[in-house]
Amino acid sequence: MLTVTGVSLSVAARRILDDVTCAVPAGSLVGLLGPNGCGKTTLLRVVARLAAPDAGQVIVDGDDVATLPRATLARRAALLAQHADTDLDLTVTEVVLLGRIPHRRSRWSDSAADRAVAADALARVDLHGYADRRWHTLSGGERQRVQLARALAQQPRLLLLDEPTNHLDIRHQLHLLHLVRRAGITTLAALHDINLAAMFCDTVVVLAAGRVVAAGAPADVLTPELLADVYGVHADVATHPVTGRPTVTYHPPAS
Repeated sequence: MLTVTGVSLSVAARRILDDVTCAVPAGSLVGLLGPNGCGKTTLLRVVARLAAPDAGQVIVDGDDVATLPRATLARRAALLAQHADTDLDLTVTEVVLLGRIPHRRSRWSDSAADRAVAADALARVDLHGYADRRWHTLSGGERQRVQLARALAQQPRLLLLDEPTNHLDIRHQLHLLHLVRRAGITTLAALHDINLAAMFCDTVVVLAAGRVVAAGAPADVLTPELLADVYGVHADVATHPVTGRPTVTYHPPAS
C-alpha cells in the first residue's frame, strides 16, 4: 500500500505540489490525472525518492521511503519514466535485465533465473522475439514496452508509471493497461487519456496547480463540471454500454 500525506514541494519559489494527500490501496490501479504542469510527474518522483519534498511523508508498506535504503526501495517500487534512453549499445534483454540489479549480489552478473524473469517480462509486454534486438533500432512505442518489461522484471510491489501509453498505438495502449491491471501490482499511473483512466482505474486522483481537487471512483469524479473546471473543456460523460464505465466525449472548441 502507498500513502502520501501532506506532501509539498517548491522549486525556485514556485509551488509544484501543495499539501498533496492520497492513497493507493494494495493491489489497486490508481490513475493520476490533471493538465500539463499540475504536478503529476513530480509526485511520482517524490514517491520514488528522486525528489525530496519540503514537507509531508510517503509511506510504502508501512515504511517511510525517506528512511529506506535505496536498494530496499528499489526492490519494492519500480518507476517507468516518460523518457528513458541510453547512448549505450544495449540489447533489449540487457535493458530488461537492469530491472534485476536490486535483486543481485553482484551488480555485473546475471543468473539463469534473472534471464528467465526478463524473458517472461518481455513476453508479457508482447515483445516475443525482441530479446536480441538493439535498443537504438526500436521505435518509441517498442522502447516504452521494453521499459515496462524492465519495471516488471524488477518484481516490485509498487509500480509508478508516468504516461505509460506515450508513443503506443491504440492496441498496445489497451494491452499495456490491461496487463498492469491483471498483474495485481499496486500501481499509481499518471495518465493523459481520461477515457483510458476511466476504463482501467479503480480510482482516480485529479491534480490542479499542485493540489488534489478530486479523488474517488471514475464514475463519481469524472463529471462535466470537473472537466470544465480542471481542463477548461466542455464534455459529455456517459456510461459505456459494454464496460459500464464512464466515457467522455468532448465538444469542439468554440471558434
